[in-house]
Amino acid sequence: MDNERYVRGWAKLNEIDGEQGERVIESLRDIAPDFANYLIEFPFGDIYSRPGLDIKTRELAVVAALTALGNASPQLKVHVHGALNVGCLRQEVVEVIMQMAVYAGFPAALNGLFAAKEVFKERSAEAG
Repeated sequence: MDNERYVRGWAKLNEIDGEQGERVIESLRDIAPDFANYLIEFPFGDIYSRPGLDIKTRELAVVAALTALGNASPQLKVHVHGALNVGCLRQEVVEVIMQMAVYAGFPAALNGLFAAKEVFKERSAEAG
């Protein structure tokens, strides 16, 4: 494990995904601890930490990609939380997901919208 990448990645993971990200990492510790470390080091320690795109743009890109995949609802929910955590507006998240209907089809966009709706509902319930 590259300690510098891990430390940088852990800080970025917490900045973006907070508790949701920590839960994902902890859920892997008993079955694939190396994979948990890879998730911290590569995506968050290397890619998310690069200059060139601000964190909001990166999270919107991830929301778009996970929506387009059409089979990554748990990960999409984590990253909808992440997008909101870094300052994206709900309407921005919805618009990006709707845009995916053009490139990934209506079923993928519908699934993405339903995932976002669950996150919005969860966050509203937590707020009050």
